[in-house]
Amino acid sequence: MIKTALTIAGSDCSGGAGIQADLKTMSALGVFGMSVIVSVVAENTARVISIEDVSPNVIADQIDAVFEDIPPDAVKVGMLSTPACMETVAAKLREYHPTHVVIDPVMYAKNGSPLMQESSIDTLIKTVIPVATLLTPNIPEAEKISGMKIETPEDMQEAAQKIYAMGAGAVLVKGGHYMGDARDILFDGKEFHTYVEKRIHTKNTHGTGCTLSSAIASYLALGEPLPEAVGKAKAYVTGAIEHALALGKGCGPTNHFFRFYH
Repeated sequence: MIKTALTIAGSDCSGGAGIQADLKTMSALGVFGMSVIVSVVAENTARVISIEDVSPNVIADQIDAVFEDIPPDAVKVGMLSTPACMETVAAKLREYHPTHVVIDPVMYAKNGSPLMQESSIDTLIKTVIPVATLLTPNIPEAEKISGMKIETPEDMQEAAQKIYAMGAGAVLVKGGHYMGDARDILFDGKEFHTYVEKRIHTKNTHGTGCTLSSAIASYLALGEPLPEAVGKAKAYVTGAIEHALALGKGCGPTNHFFRFYH
């Protein structure tokens, strides 16, 4: 029986990030992907033009539609731009309590455009973080949430512990292009796991955060324990960046199907 995963996120019409990246990732990893769209984002590789949020009622109805018919083995949550959207999604996840909830607290697009209202960060901390079995902030997001500056791997560990104390089941702080090597640190409440992959020098990294979190959710759906799911997802994303597609005028997309063609 095929495993299933649900992404709750924004739509990227240019196909490299958001819902589109998530569904491509799930398909590439052999998982049946489903989606709940919370925002329609008019964006491309170079800029975000506008965002239209879906009403909380329709968000709730989409979640009900999925769970009443094909309960997902794992859920990935991405961009939640408003407090009302966050509260709706968190309430529904508490109602259905899926086994795995990987939350990527998306605050900025790769080009620096804000995707979350500043006023939403309190709601994120109070209502969203406690429903995460894994939270996957990058360094700027981890700094915002933890309220501390992150400059070293030790800072990453400290921030992960602070965010864990806010109620997340586990925290993965992503070093990405902010640290010398592509270093991510997972804190599962007991111990730290460090993941280092080779740094790939490319500007084509649009959607890497979405891709990583949906890859982790896919591997969790497939039955991998959390540390292994993170390691396999990071290796997959590294390959997708290595074979990134030179499309568009800005940060091009990763190649989700590099294992099939490149």
